Amino acid sequence: MTGTSLSNVTGRGVYVRGNDIDTDRIIPARFLKCVTFDELGPALFYDVRFDGDGNSTQHALDDAKHKGATILISDDNFGCGSSREHAPQAIQKFGFHAVIAGSFAEIFHGNCATLGIPCIVMQKSDRHRLGELINADPQTEVVIDIEAMKVSCADESFDMTMKDSAREAFLAGTYDPLDNLLASMDAVKATSERLGYAGRD
Repeated sequence: MTGTSLSNVTGRGVYVRGNDIDTDRIIPARFLKCVTFDELGPALFYDVRFDGDGNSTQHALDDAKHKGATILISDDNFGCGSSREHAPQAIQKFGFHAVIAGSFAEIFHGNCATLGIPCIVMQKSDRHRLGELINADPQTEVVIDIEAMKVSCADESFDMTMKDSAREAFLAGTYDPLDNLLASMDAVKATSERLGYAGRD
């Protein structure tokens, strides 16, 4: 028994340009005191979306034409900096289902995978072309085909890469470690009994 497999992600995209976008920019540290992760969504990229007085900076995420976008596109070394799981949580709670970038920080990538957020790598020229297609028609859909390893948009198709282990986990539905643990409870109980832990307080 495994979780739900994920072979493709479809949705409208928004390009947040910039290399080395770190986790503190994705979700500023002062928002980490939240009670539930659901509170993180509105704070995504807060310090670049709003000025010191709380006025909008007209960031791409707040552009009406990108409202409802579910695929985030960015550049190299996305998610670098501190290893805070709140960053992918904020991305997910804002409404994004996948991230496309030039490269990803290792821990950020792993935290995204366990939430079911594919981290897709595309070459710079292809990402820029994808951004052009989205700007020309923000309502056009971007399709990430994890099985075929292709990203398509407006009748154009681009090559993509992702970690083999992540791809296999998404296709098999084994990306969530908690799901894997719960699906293996019989084996866990058997091991507990064998080691003499059964019945202990």
